[in-house]
Amino acid sequence: MQNNEAAVGAVPASGDNELAELGLAAAAAAIRDGDITSEAYSAALLRRARRYSELNSFITIDESAVLSAAEQADKRRAAGSGAPFLGVPIGVKDSYSTRDLPTTLGVRTLEGFTPAEDADVVGAIKSAGGIVFGKNNLVEMSWGLTGHNSRYGQVKNPYSAAHVPGGSSSGAGASVAARIVPAALGGDTVGSIRVPASLSGVVGFKPTTGRWPSRGIAPVSHTLDTAGILARSVDDVALIDQVVTKNAAAPLSARSDLQGARFAYAPRQHMELIDVDIEKHFKSALLRLQDAGAEVVEIDLGEDFSALTDRIAWSLFFRETMEAVTGFLRQNDFPVSFDDIYHDLKTELKGAWGHLVLPSGQGYISEETYEAALSVDRPELQRRLGKIFTHSGFDALLFPTTPSPAPLIAQRSMFTVAGEEVRDLFLAKNTVPASGAGLPGISIPIGLTGHGLPIGLEIDGAHGQDRKLLDLARRVESLFDAMPAPA
Repeated sequence: MQNNEAAVGAVPASGDNELAELGLAAAAAAIRDGDITSEAYSAALLRRARRYSELNSFITIDESAVLSAAEQADKRRAAGSGAPFLGVPIGVKDSYSTRDLPTTLGVRTLEGFTPAEDADVVGAIKSAGGIVFGKNNLVEMSWGLTGHNSRYGQVKNPYSAAHVPGGSSSGAGASVAARIVPAALGGDTVGSIRVPASLSGVVGFKPTTGRWPSRGIAPVSHTLDTAGILARSVDDVALIDQVVTKNAAAPLSARSDLQGARFAYAPRQHMELIDVDIEKHFKSALLRLQDAGAEVVEIDLGEDFSALTDRIAWSLFFRETMEAVTGFLRQNDFPVSFDDIYHDLKTELKGAWGHLVLPSGQGYISEETYEAALSVDRPELQRRLGKIFTHSGFDALLFPTTPSPAPLIAQRSMFTVAGEEVRDLFLAKNTVPASGAGLPGISIPIGLTGHGLPIGLEIDGAHGQDRKLLDLARRVESLFDAMPAPA
């Protein structure tokens, strides 16, 4: 991490904690109204990044560049600029190309490489006045759910440094939870935004697949991938969504009640194996929704639902990686090949790629199985989930984002849930269906376990109805206490 200690001071300044608690919209408003300067705000966040450097949430921060951008933002503000995010620093997952900062994709092979262009989403953030605070740590090539990176360090959960933060957008989630930045760009293929949002106690939004631009973002699967955002409130997520999509629709409604809202939940599919604290908080959340005037109805998505969703997600995830990565490196002028990256991966990931991603691997998905996942299984999943909204008239599907809280780092590959041993992929059990069907989904924090670990509630909406989902999520969010800052 690049530092400039003389510029920001080595000792936290008075008021840093108050500044760090500002969300994206609040910070932008304070800068716009002249209550604070971008330079003072950015310096406070840089000091906080140093203070919490042991979380390993960032690979790169250029402090001089951040402060220079903040100074320019203050000049633009004095000249009358009203850009939506003017002077607000935002984290960027290191799978996004950034023309002014190295882009590593989390691998040693690309250490020090700086692309010629920004990813489209980064460009949209900058055009709105946002400042790239730094590049967030991630699982190598976004292939993992626990936040482990052999080169740049294991990302740690701000609520308990002994636990994982989720992944692959691990640094993004941890940096937002730790109040280092008010928001961070992430990526989601099978849950890589929503899982860290749940485990790290922040809001994580996966848009309808294809709704956000993907150019300049390293892929895993062109069918499943989507860019997205982690922040500390639904309002902040909605503001970023509006800017990135250039959506001229009106802001979210001022409505706060849930009268007339209809929610479905499917315990047979989403709660078959679940941590006792997660189950308790989820059931309590359903009661809160009912007390607020919503209708909550139990449904069943079919005995084969889990097998169907796993078959789709993992077939596409494994089979599309090589083609997607190869094309990205070539199209974006990265100075390495797929083989270069493969040969320098950490041992366990290289083994997984050798088995599942390379055509010579014993676990490589056959063309027949891949085509069936695309042309038979995926349409069936889309039909089944689509009926929830079109035929049954529900506004959203609810479930615990992750069926367990954050496991210990020491047990990240295999851990126990309700007395049963599970592998790390279990963390994505509930997030996989929305990815397979391309639906929008958002995870919001609803409390802490008895051991102080965050719990997330996921709300999935109808395909293309992202703004409606965000409005509904904001109203649900208002029923729960704000998450306390990590100790």
